[in-house]
Parts: sequence; structure tokens; C-alpha cells
Amino acid sequence: MKIALAQPNVTVGDIEGNVKKILQFFSQAAKLDADVVVFPELCISGYPPEDLLLKSHFIEDNHLALEQLAKDCADKDIIVCVGFAEKNPKGFFNSLAVLQAGHLRKIYRKIILPNYGVFDEKRYFRTGNEPVIINIKGVNVILTICEDVWQPHWLSVLLKDSPRVDLIINASASPFHIGKIQQRHRILGSLAKYFDCTIAYCNLVGGQDELVFDGRSMFLDHKGDVVSQAKAFAEDLITADIEKSTGGKADGKIRMEIVNSKRHASAAAPDDIEDIYHALVLGTRDYALKNCFSKAIVALSGGVDSAVTAAIAVDALGSENVVGLTMPSQFNSPQTIKDAAVVAENLDMEFRTIPITPVLEGFSRTLAGVEGWVDKGIPYENLQARVRGTILMSLSNQFSYLVLTTGNKSEIAVGYSTLYGDTAGGFAAIKDVPKTVVYKLADFINKIHQRQIIPKSVCERPPSAELRHNQKDSDSLPEYDLLDKILKGYIEDDKSSKELVEQGLPQDVVERVIRMVDFNEYKRRQYPPGIKITPRAFGRDRRMPITNLYKR
Repeated sequence: MKIALAQPNVTVGDIEGNVKKILQFFSQAAKLDADVVVFPELCISGYPPEDLLLKSHFIEDNHLALEQLAKDCADKDIIVCVGFAEKNPKGFFNSLAVLQAGHLRKIYRKIILPNYGVFDEKRYFRTGNEPVIINIKGVNVILTICEDVWQPHWLSVLLKDSPRVDLIINASASPFHIGKIQQRHRILGSLAKYFDCTIAYCNLVGGQDELVFDGRSMFLDHKGDVVSQAKAFAEDLITADIEKSTGGKADGKIRMEIVNSKRHASAAAPDDIEDIYHALVLGTRDYALKNCFSKAIVALSGGVDSAVTAAIAVDALGSENVVGLTMPSQFNSPQTIKDAAVVAENLDMEFRTIPITPVLEGFSRTLAGVEGWVDKGIPYENLQARVRGTILMSLSNQFSYLVLTTGNKSEIAVGYSTLYGDTAGGFAAIKDVPKTVVYKLADFINKIHQRQIIPKSVCERPPSAELRHNQKDSDSLPEYDLLDKILKGYIEDDKSSKELVEQGLPQDVVERVIRMVDFNEYKRRQYPPGIKITPRAFGRDRRMPITNLYKR
């Protein structure tokens, strides 16, 4: 039996376009003589469809598309497993359809609905309660969807009265974060060994708002080893021939052996920084193009954050589709102004300069009509950022540019940003990237380009917002190495201040950072969406109340 795993880059709500892609992959699988082709979870609707599911006409269109897909695949005797949103008299279900010969043969309804982190499935779906086993050429195939195999204890209970398990198919929409692929290998490997069976895992690929799906569909043998794995962060289709074999086992049990596959898994562990970079590029590209932006604009300050953001944008959209803009004031050093131009030149992107001093002085003169206004201090510093934000958004309106903000997770966490200033924009590519990781990304960018795209001076200069003379980030914040350790503990690991201090972190700094994080929730609520790359990102992943007096 030959199984194909297809990972198309679909778009939420583009039912017609998604089905068109599904048919393209179906044709590929047919040319490879596949007996079965598996598509990801909710592939027809896109994942996650969120409140589109509350629109009755959306569900109806989803069903009509499934019916048409069955007809379009009817001329080949191939079994198609495809995810769709189902409505029946019992409610809404996250379902996997089995199509063959123009007919809907079976429907499996997802049983374990995730309701944590970025997942809200219990808001929309009811839980299924029955296993679905299909026999293909004498092979007992168990159908599952995503979270079903992340909590395998229930599966053994569900299948206790069922025939033997030869092969588990899992249709998934599992978003990326650092370390996720290792988690999948571990979970799926344990499942394969527990049931002593082969696993065919099919995952979605592509960017959807804050989420990036990394693909990497895979086949695992009964020993839990990854035999074949699809590309990361790219559309792909892989196949494997699976045959019955006793494998020389003394117990005589029939097992499925993967005897041939079109792509072998690399033995090397994935590099986190490489994965992060590819996730950021894919997420930026899909957010721009799926939202009908062909060009982006980045404010180049001469600092590392904007340089990394520009490099991501160029790799995502092409250098001809990215504009760099520097907006110097009297507080910007000649070196940072020069570095901004060098980065733009190295990335071969359009570059413009708009000095803000005349605009800043005009604003300040106007504000001087209000008693108490002075042209120094934090309000004056923030005014500079707001002038820049206004310029960027005006150019966005005029030329239909997507404004990419350049703030990193460390700054956003503690509110080291100006509301309606450097927070103004349409998409925040590095929103979930800690500052210490930004530097690693800069090194990686230079490595993949095999030259200094981001100058050494950008990475070695002490970080500064340059909103006053001789300003450094360290004037307002702890050093980033320490700050990022505290932020990881507090935000990602949910540790209390006491627990962080017990780890050896300085109490005064811990308490100060936690105050800053808690106080600035209102800013984060108004920040543009950005790509999730850590286990717990701001936005839909971490939902804290703005009005909150709990302190610990």
C-alpha cells in the first residue's frame, strides 16, 4: 500500500482556492500511484477558521466543497482523507472525511479538542465519541486528528474492543514554536511503540495571522523511528510503501514495514535559529500576500532589530518589494545613519531618508501653546517616535505598503515602546523574538548570505532608541541577557517572583521587571499581530487582563 502525505499552504476562508490546491496535490499523488492520500486538519476551510464557523453559509460552502471534491477525485481509485468543518444534527465537528470513488465513505470526528494556548476548539466544536477504522488492502487504519495523538492514553481505551492497529493516520494543524518538532517526534514515537504500529502524520504548512505551520509531515515505523519527513516551512508531498511483515518477531504478529519512501529524514537535530528564521520569513510572506500586500516598508534606525526585520522582509517578498526608510533627528549619530544606509544597500532594497527635525520642531511649537509642555523628557522623546509612526502610516496609505514594526519581545514585554509611535504598523515580524535571539538571527543572516549583510557595528553597538543624546537601553532596562531570563521565567514558565529569585536572579530586578510587564498589558493589546516562535507568545497565546491588581 502506498500512502501519500500532502502539506499544502492553504488560506483560512479561501475554500475555492484551498480545494484547487488539494486537487493539485491529489493529481501528484495519483501520478505516483498512491492508494491513499492524506491532507491536514481542516484543510478545506483553513486553520483556525475561528468565528467564520459561526456563519451558517460558511459551513454550507465548506460542505458543498467537500461534495465537489469527492466528484473531482472520482476517476481515480484513490482514498482521500481530508479535514473539513462538519455540521450535522448533533452539532459542529472538526472532522476528517474519507472519500473514494466519488462518495463520502466515512467521517471521523475529532475527540480531543485542545482549549489552551492558541487553541479555542471547544468554543466551536463538539467532541466526537467513536473511533473510525478503515481496512485498506487488509491493513487496519485508525483515523485521528492532531490532539488525539498528543494525549494517547484515551486512544488505547477507545480502541480496546477494536481490531488490531496496523497504521495510525493523523491529520494535523500543529503550529510551530521552538522545540515543537522534537515534541512531535517524541509523542509520535511513543505512540508508534505503544501500539507497535506505523504512523502517518500529515501536518499543515503556511502562515495564518500569528501562527506559522511548519509542515514536516512524517512516517514513523513501529519502533518509533522517523523514516521519512517532508520539508519544513514549504509545501511538499511525500510517499511511503507499506507492507505487511512479521519482521522475524517471535510473537508472530503482523506488522507494517515502511519499505520505500521518497524522502529520508535527516539524522541531524534542527537548528533553533534556522527554524526561527524560516518561520519568520514564511509568516511575513503569507501575512503580506494573503492580505493583498505586495510591498512592505521598514523604518531602518541603524539598529539590529530593524536590520533583522528588513532582512526577513527581503527574503519574504524580494528586495524589489521592500522599502527602507530612515528618519533621523538631531539625536541620531552619524554612525547609525550610515549603518541604516549600508543595510539597505547590502539587501539591495530601495532606501529613502526623511529627516524629522523640522516636523518635530513644528509639533513642539504647537504643543508649547499648552502650559507645561517642554521639549525634553519622555513626552518629547515619545513625540519623535510618533512623528515617525505618522510618516510611515502616511506612506502606507499613499503607496499601499505594509508597515513592518521592528519591536522585539523583550521591549514589548516591558513596554519599552511608544504607543502610536514605534508600535504603529500592520505586522510585527519579530514581536515574539527576545532581544538575545535577535542578535543570533543577525549572525545567521550573515551566515546564509556568506557576507556581512548586517554590519558588525550594528551588532556591537550598545542598543539605543536615540531619542536623546547618549541614550542607551540599559539606562531604562536591565542588560538583555538578564532581562530575557526573567521574562522567559515569568511569561513562558509562569513562575512567581519568589521562584525566580530562588533560581538566583536578583530580587530587585525581578520585581521591577514584573511590574513593568504587568503595567504594560494595555500597550500590548494595541500592538500589531506578530509571528509566534516561542512556547508562549503575546496575543492569542497569553491573555492577561489589563485591569489586574494581582501581584506575586
